[in-house]
Amino acid sequence: MKLQANFLCALTLFLSASFGMLHAQDNNVNTEFGVKGGFNMSNLYGSGDDVDDNNILYGFNAGVYATLPISDFVAIQPEILFTTKGAEFEYNNAFASGSTKFKLNYIEVPLLVRVNVTKNFNIHAGGYASYLVSSKITGDGSFDFDQEIDRDDLAKFDAGIAAGVGVDFDPISIGVRYNYGLTTVGKERTVAGTTFTVPDAKNSNLTLYLSYKLN
Repeated sequence: MKLQANFLCALTLFLSASFGMLHAQDNNVNTEFGVKGGFNMSNLYGSGDDVDDNNILYGFNAGVYATLPISDFVAIQPEILFTTKGAEFEYNNAFASGSTKFKLNYIEVPLLVRVNVTKNFNIHAGGYASYLVSSKITGDGSFDFDQEIDRDDLAKFDAGIAAGVGVDFDPISIGVRYNYGLTTVGKERTVAGTTFTVPDAKNSNLTLYLSYKLN
């Protein structure tokens, strides 16, 4: 099952749950400031490859958000988050078995357009930009290691598109969001006249989040 399929399943569950509790009311969105955090399922995908869940790395995100209305049911929602991304690779052969985790930690700034379909149910979409603050690779199994990666060996900036849904239980909201990276994690380098990118992969991240309105 691919990450996109997981997102569609989660979207269906949220729609079903929300329609069960919502009733007819005026569309409305209010100014909000709050904190949020959640659970990440991250992966990396290469050029021309589909995003799948074979190498999912589990992590988290946490930060702050604001909802700034521009009409009765549309708002701009900027956020500032600390988020973990990367992938986990498992191996099992005649010589060794275990797993290797490639961990990337970012400060991420999503900028989303939020549409309140009802007062308690919203869809949101937009883009994000991230700055790499740290990275490491760890091994568990036949080979145990924990090594920091020099950020100069990786692309320090990441960007992509994001879309999701949320259900509001004022002052708490829950939601699901999918981030699709458009830039490579690795950086270009030239060796003996040949230019290549290592690693030649992009971020993919499915997030389940919980937010709390402070105002």
